[in-house]
Amino acid sequence: MSIEANKQLVRQFYSAIEKGDFDALHDMVHEDFVFYSQIDTPKPGVQGLVESEKPSFDAFESFIFPIDQLIAEGDKVVAYMRFEGKGYRTASFGVEPRGQDVRISLMMLLTFKDGKIIEKRAHFDTGDVLRQLNA
Repeated sequence: MSIEANKQLVRQFYSAIEKGDFDALHDMVHEDFVFYSQIDTPKPGVQGLVESEKPSFDAFESFIFPIDQLIAEGDKVVAYMRFEGKGYRTASFGVEPRGQDVRISLMMLLTFKDGKIIEKRAHFDTGDVLRQLNA
């Protein structure tokens, strides 16, 4: 696939997550897909991604993933993006919900193989999330 096709797949991937359409991810990821929520924490398959991330998404009444920048080279796409969660409603992060909103930046590194995403590495400041929830 071309670099532009890889970037488009990243947009579709995050659009599906935003819509809660986790079944659509199966068509976008390689059979050997691995998600790293932080360094050295591999979670295999779409199921690993969903089990890891869905509780954080469900903790908010709504959320969006605006992509600010996509940079691609070879089989890699870097996505600089935001997570904007509205109305924190469950104690998913160990903080009692009071309807707080959270806005953080994220850096994602996605690797492609055979036209699909084979690896996703997420980098963000969990301390920033906790500071906002505890404010």
